[in-house]
Amino acid sequence: MSHNCIENIYNYLKISDKIATSGQPDKEDIATIKRAGYQLVINLAMSDSPDALVDEKKVVEATGMEYIHIPVVWDNPLIEDAKDFFKMMELNVNKKIFVHCVANKRASVFMYLYRYIYDSLNEEEAKKDLYAIWIPNQIWHKLIQDVIDVYR
Repeated sequence: MSHNCIENIYNYLKISDKIATSGQPDKEDIATIKRAGYQLVINLAMSDSPDALVDEKKVVEATGMEYIHIPVVWDNPLIEDAKDFFKMMELNVNKKIFVHCVANKRASVFMYLYRYIYDSLNEEEAKKDLYAIWIPNQIWHKLIQDVIDVYR
């Protein structure tokens, strides 16, 4: 697989001209993300997740991009995790942002929530990108509902 094409990153999904999501990128993918013009990488996976990139912060920052890690426990995502994510998205709204986790499941849920709550995208439109990746399980469906209940 060619690492020169951002679309080849596992479960890559372009959300807009300024935001994309994916599963875990490797070192070569990080360079590809930089070449694509991204300025910030937000990692929602745990440091000990399968295929986690060792020293990801160093690898990302070595390219000149910024790095934010918000570790979200797969089977226990918290409203606070979503709030932290929203805060980082709002603080960096003028940057080109690449969000990833292990398989783009955490990232797709958080992006769905962010776009629905902050971008006022209608639910049906926001869900198209989420469902392009997966249909959230019971744990994640509950998180979605809990977050919407807090913000709406």
